[in-house]
Amino acid sequence: MSRTLVLFTLLAAATAAAAPKKALIIDGRNNHDWKATTPVLKQILEQDGLFQVDVETAPPDNASLASFKPDFAPYALVVLNYNDFGPKNAGDWPEATQQAFLDFVRKGGGVVSYHAADNAFPKWAEFNKVIGLGGWSGRDEKDGPYIRWKDGKVVRDMSPGRGGSHGPRHSFLIEIREPNHPITKGLPLKFMHHVDELYDRLRGPAENLELLATAFSAPEQKGTGEHEPMLFTIRYGKGRVFHTTLGHDVEAMRCVGFIVTLQRGAEWAATGKVKQKVPADFPTAEKISLRDFK
Repeated sequence: MSRTLVLFTLLAAATAAAAPKKALIIDGRNNHDWKATTPVLKQILEQDGLFQVDVETAPPDNASLASFKPDFAPYALVVLNYNDFGPKNAGDWPEATQQAFLDFVRKGGGVVSYHAADNAFPKWAEFNKVIGLGGWSGRDEKDGPYIRWKDGKVVRDMSPGRGGSHGPRHSFLIEIREPNHPITKGLPLKFMHHVDELYDRLRGPAENLELLATAFSAPEQKGTGEHEPMLFTIRYGKGRVFHTTLGHDVEAMRCVGFIVTLQRGAEWAATGKVKQKVPADFPTAEKISLRDFK
């Protein structure tokens, strides 16, 4: 092989390695403002050429979902900004779409479950295995345990009760519980998160779940008095799932802690690795850090 050909081959390999991964955001139905948050998700994920992002928007509320058949095959990552919470948004994906999504994950596709996406599909058993924990939509002890952090370890709590609640939006401290995972490695063990909904009482199958970070759901904020899951991962077949409960609205999404954990979680879900550096403006245990969006 000539020297020129060797150099060309190395250059082509380096270019391919640096090419952005393809990601698909699914939105269109949500009891949250997906029209505002999807563009921000896209901007965050496309920052620094990490992903090239497409958006698939479901038919509007109360319209038939029979035509909703995204092609997952071209993508390394699917980001869920979608739920069917409440009667207004009720409606299951077509069976073929459900199967295509599960096949995508089983075969190694990455998934990000973003904030209220974990409200979706309470009766779809396999979807709940993919996201690990969910809330609202009639969930209770029949759907699985609460996952809490107590005495330095993960506790599966099968106490009866509803699945999913939150108090008023407020700032709160996030604590890393697994500092050696690629997503959290190098992050401060504690950091302040900007004003957001603190999800608590989530419950679900919680199979193959690794808890990365929690926040204390304070009683004075109408919380549970428990350290509740904020960031976690799930393995489903060969697929990797990153679940973030954070990011209720664009203001909450301005938190650098949210932005960076989303980017790192998405990279891990798509590739199994995280190559991003922790930025200098990452929040600390004493200080919130914010960015503005275009």
